[in-house]
Order: sequence, then C-alpha cells, then structure tokens
Amino acid sequence: MSGVAGDAERPGIGTVTWRAKYRRRGADGAPERAVADTWRRVAHALAQAEAPAQRAAWEQRFHAILENFRFLPGGRILAGAGTTQRVTLFNCFVMGIVEDSLDGIFNALKEGALTMQQGGGVGYDFSTLRPGGVLARNSGVVASGPVSFMRIWDAMCATILSTGARRGAMMATLRCDHPDIETFIAAKHVRGELRHFNLSVLVTDDFMAAVKRDAEWPLVFPLAEPGAETVMREWPGAAGPRACTVVRRVRARALWDAIMRANYEYAEPGVIFIDRVQRLNNLHYCERISATNPCGEIPLPPYGACDLGSVNLARFVTAPFTPQARLDAEAIADTAATAARLLDNVYEVSNFPLPAQKETARSSRRLGLGITGLADALLMLGVRYDSEPARALAAQAMRTICHSAYRASAATAREKGAFPLFRADAYLRGEFVRALPPDIRDAIAAHGIRNSHLTAIAPAGTISLLADNVSSGIEPVFAAHFQRNARLESGEVQTIEVADYACRLYQELRHDERALPPALVTATAVAPDAQVALQAALQPYVDNAISKTVNVAEDIGFDAFKSVYEDAYALGLKGCTTFRPNPVTGAVLVAEPAPPAHCCSVEREAD
Repeated sequence: MSGVAGDAERPGIGTVTWRAKYRRRGADGAPERAVADTWRRVAHALAQAEAPAQRAAWEQRFHAILENFRFLPGGRILAGAGTTQRVTLFNCFVMGIVEDSLDGIFNALKEGALTMQQGGGVGYDFSTLRPGGVLARNSGVVASGPVSFMRIWDAMCATILSTGARRGAMMATLRCDHPDIETFIAAKHVRGELRHFNLSVLVTDDFMAAVKRDAEWPLVFPLAEPGAETVMREWPGAAGPRACTVVRRVRARALWDAIMRANYEYAEPGVIFIDRVQRLNNLHYCERISATNPCGEIPLPPYGACDLGSVNLARFVTAPFTPQARLDAEAIADTAATAARLLDNVYEVSNFPLPAQKETARSSRRLGLGITGLADALLMLGVRYDSEPARALAAQAMRTICHSAYRASAATAREKGAFPLFRADAYLRGEFVRALPPDIRDAIAAHGIRNSHLTAIAPAGTISLLADNVSSGIEPVFAAHFQRNARLESGEVQTIEVADYACRLYQELRHDERALPPALVTATAVAPDAQVALQAALQPYVDNAISKTVNVAEDIGFDAFKSVYEDAYALGLKGCTTFRPNPVTGAVLVAEPAPPAHCCSVEREAD
C-alpha cells in the first residue's frame, strides 16, 4: 500500500496532502515528483548538522526511517527542510510574557505576526493582562480585559492567512483565578468567535481542592490597591510568588461547572493542570511554564519552541491480521533513536523568527517524539482499542520510544555536549527523570543529556493523512470509510472519500471490500473512560504532554461529562480536551452513512 496511492485523475488523500502541503521545487525549479523526493530532501538537509565525514552515513539513516512513512517529522520539517524559503522548521512556539501595557501588548502582537509569517503556531498566556473594568496603569483609562485583546490577535492571524501563509494556529491560556475567567470561559460560545484560537484554563491543585470542598475561590490580580485584601500567588512573569489583590470571590464548584458547561456545549476551553505540569517539568529548577503550543502537547516557557515527530506504529506490525501479528519493538527502538538525532539536528538547520526564540529553544533543545497510527496498529494486532491489552501494548510501545530516545540523547551529549541549561544534580532530581531506568540515569550523570525533554504525543492529523490515512496520534479509528474536506494544491477545498489505512489493508488481504477487522471499534463507540484510561497508560512515558480529544456522545449526561475531566485529574494527566457534537463547533469529517462526532476539530490540527 502506498501513502500516496491513487491515479493522476483521482489521487488518494496521501497524494492530495503531499501536493498541497509538503511538495517543493528543487533548485532547478522542477517540482518533486513523488514523496520519495521529499524524504531525500529532508534527510539530506538535516544531515548537514553532522560533522562532514559523517553526513553521508546519517543522511542514509535518516532516509531509512522516513521511507515508507515509518517516522513522520512535524509538518514544518517536511515542508521547509532543504528549501530556500525563509521559514522555521519548528511547528509552534510559546511567545514571550505579554506586558500589561499598550506597548507591551502590541509588541507581543508583532512578535506573534512575525512568527506566524514563517509558519509557526503560537501560544500565549493572557493572565498578565489586567481584568476589564480596572483602571489601566498610567493612562487612567478603563482596561478592556484579556479577551478583548485576544480578538486583535485573531484578526491578525486571519490577515496573515490572507497572504497565503500556512493556516494559523494559536493557543490562549488564562489562570483559573484571573478575575476575567468567566469571560474567557464564555468567549467561544458563538460560532466563529476567536476561531483561530484554542483556549485552555490553567487549573491549579488548590482550585481542584476547592472544587472538591465547594469552597469560596478568590479571583485575584497583582494590583496596587492600598488596604485591599491580598493573597500570595505564583504569577507569570514573576520570579516568585506575588502579592495579588482579591478582586472578588466565587464558589469554586460553580466556576468549575461553568468550565464544564462550556465544554459540554461548544468544546472549549480545555483544561491544563498547570501545577502538575510544573512539578513534572524536567527543567523545574530553571523555568516557569504558563502556556503550551496550540494543541497542548508541549508546555513551554516564554519563547520556547516545539520540535515534533511521530513514530508510525502501523508500519511496525509484522504479520498483520494473523495470529502471529506482533509489534516489532526492536525496530521501534532503533527508529526512535535515529529520530531523536534527526529532530536534534533541526536546531542547527532551522531559522528562528525571533532572536529570543533561538536563544531559549537552543538552551533546552526540547524534542517532542511521539506516536501515531496507534489505533490502526491495534487493529492489525487484533486488539480492541478500549481493552486492557490495548492499554498495555500502547504503554509498551511508548516506553520503548521514551527509553530509546533518552539513551540516544545521552549518547549524543557525550559526542556533542549537553543542552546549555543542564545541571546534573537538579536534572536528576526531577520527578520524571527519577523514574527512568538506572542505566539511563547513570549515562546522564556521566555525560549529561543532549535534550531536556524527549517525548510528546501530538495530534499528527495532517502527517497521518500523508501516511495513507493512518489513525491520527492516539485517537481511535474514526470510521472505516468517511468523507473529509481537503485543501488542494490550488487552495480549493474538496470533499474526498477516505478509507482508514488498517481497514483498507484488511479488505485487500481478504479480497472483500465490505469486510471489517474483527477488533474494529470506532471513535463514537469508545467510552470516554476508556479513552482517558489509555491516555493515562501512556503519560508515565511522556515528559512533555499528550494531545488527545476525548470524544463523547451527544446524549451524555452533564454529570457523566464532568467525570471525564475529574478522572483525567485523578489519573495523573496534564490536561484534558473533549468533543461532544454541538451546534457551535463545526466538523471536518463526515462518516457514512451517519455523521457522528469527529475526532478533533480543524483548529487542533497544527501540523
């Protein structure tokens, strides 16, 4: 089966995706003829970061993992590596702290525009902006609040898109104790409002404890209010806790219910359990995080970058759909090790839209190596997605990738040096690092490690289409056959008939176009708790985070819906996003014959 299957007249979804997003012209002006040309371009470009005597060998190794879609680098790498275009190879960035002044706000807007112009998505924490109704510093005018300024960003993104740039993606976060939190929660209740943003609430452990107790919850901001009640809070942009004025108080449970109701009715805002993110951060000793990339799988400090790639598990099943089917763990480990080296080289060959991004990103050299095609791989192994064996197999695969990547990064550090922010004692005290096998910890202690973080699970939506429509990320199979809107090379949007990779392979092996794999369970049939449980099984091997949309039925009760988020918190996840069919959020996928919920909205496809 070819990832770019289809004839010239009716190309398959892989070909359509490749032509529209990743096909490039060579120095002679001739377009790449096939995806194999793209693999050669990317492998050659990234091998240039190696010593001259080693470049040919590494180019061959990089090409070997790209071939047949075994490893899928992030979309910016596929589109930009080895071209003459001035673009970044990093999918996304978290931008700098938004200063609470008009100059600061519009400087941040400018930096975001420059970043998006080069193809990078952006994430912002708007918690630093004072709430609406408060007198603005120095000018004496009344502040309009974070959400009003977010609309300016949304318009900027639309304008950048109108120039022909890559479709924009942005993340906006706001603390759960910001006085404008209710406005933020309700911001996307109208279809089309802030459509270029994904929204997430930064939820703290204290807030979750207050929800459990049904306690009062203070909404606060660092304001100079003589005689006002104050509390100490960690606040973005501050080195330590700051004195914050209590603007007003709400019932914690009522605020939590408002977040849940917004998600129930229009699928946003998502939730980031920010204290857990901080606690498990490998760089807990030198950075503070309050935002993520647009899909949430990479929590980042100001000006941090995400360097993404996915191991395609569907290409590592031997003897699929037979009793002898198995995952080739050794091949997965070898691929992950080489992929870590490939992604590390991105730091040397990529442009950075801003000098601050170059400095911050290279100081940690974060990677986000993850998986895609999980549900298809499970189908080929004869295992239902919503079963305990599926969770065990998924965890085994992610553990293999994690440990192989860490070993490779430690080996690279011995050769090329550790990332600049590495401090052995502090790094080895990290909660995630303490759980690594002894041989990895010993190697880190002896020689350091090249990359502060190694693993993340991205949505991988577009690159999974490129790979012949394997199931994306760790999502369930959407449907055996369905229709989806695809953007052609001309820019025109066309509805295309699509078949799931594993389902089509099964039909080819059985010579029956109507046959379906016995283990098939589609997204709408997987119970929410099973989806959360699978994500939780992977989290111990993901040092960044996991982007996963939990699909729920339209008729789910509100209390059952809330339990999805509460289970996610209890099971140790770093965040949670859901989708319930609703009149506000549009769908990009249409199953046949009925249209159940899609696996993720178009705004969450950031690759």
